[in-house]
Amino acid sequence: MSTSKLSPVFIEAEHIPLAGGGLHYYPQYIAEPDPLYEQLRENIPWQQPILDIYGRRHLTPRLVAFVGDSGLSYRYSGHRHYADVWPPEVLALRERIAEDTGYDFNCALLNYYRNGDDSMGYHSDDEASLGGDPCVASLSLGCGRDFLMKPKGLKTRSRKIHLASGSLLLMLPPTQRHWQHALPARKGLAQGRINITFRKVVLSLAD
Repeated sequence: MSTSKLSPVFIEAEHIPLAGGGLHYYPQYIAEPDPLYEQLRENIPWQQPILDIYGRRHLTPRLVAFVGDSGLSYRYSGHRHYADVWPPEVLALRERIAEDTGYDFNCALLNYYRNGDDSMGYHSDDEASLGGDPCVASLSLGCGRDFLMKPKGLKTRSRKIHLASGSLLLMLPPTQRHWQHALPARKGLAQGRINITFRKVVLSLAD
């Protein structure tokens, strides 16, 4: 895929303020997202880990892959994952996002939601290995899906953001400290979605 197709469309980011955090949303960050979606869907070595939840084993309700700098590992959802080599297109995106936002990343977690039955429950990207106040950049490809956010420990209505194909959502520090996010199931949806979340591991902690 040519680099030009990965270049952003320079549309000013929408700033979404949050109490104890904030988001920058670029609705059309990638000029032509569909070819990248198809290429990643076909070529990434997707996995479906088994999770232990309250003593019961469940398949992760989506497919995942972890890529990053050589020798990097990252523990999430109860498992330690060792980074596969950067796909060239994802590496180009990392470099472009760093140039545009000023935030550098050394790894990316990819999630493939095969249809509306695949989902992600409420959580924060606040693992100790990401440091005290990480920035997370989330790129969406494929079918648009609703992204929910709610403050930790408060019974308030979730905020909903529709993440379009080709969009970039930058979750600024200290959002992960105070907010949780989720991607709920959407029954009857047949189209797939790939999400690339760029992160910076600052400390590879042992199991």
